Amino acid sequence: MKKTGLISVEHNPGDPPIETDTDWAAVEALTDEQIEAAVRDDPDAAPIRFFELSGFLPIPNVKRLREKLALTQEEFASTYRIPVGTLRDWEQCRKNPDATARAYLTVIARNPEMVAEWLKRAA
Repeated sequence: MKKTGLISVEHNPGDPPIETDTDWAAVEALTDEQIEAAVRDDPDAAPIRFFELSGFLPIPNVKRLREKLALTQEEFASTYRIPVGTLRDWEQCRKNPDATARAYLTVIARNPEMVAEWLKRAA
């Protein structure tokens, strides 16, 4: 349960955002570079250093990566040889990628074209 003002609201991963005055379309349209620039310009908006927290496990945002590459779930799964059911589980937060999958997704995020080309050659 999340508290918004005076009421409690049940909110699960994958649910639409809780009603606020926030323009979610504008937020979703921000690039990583725009977000980083906004943080640099506002010292009060310094990010929490999750990576420095004990026990933090960085998990790639698979849906964001796939959308950045302008691929459907089926296209992403086929291109990078990931079962589409596994991809859906990751995107819908039903499961988290294991350490090997996190490493693979990091490599895809850094150079998606090269990974796709290597996999084509290996077929």
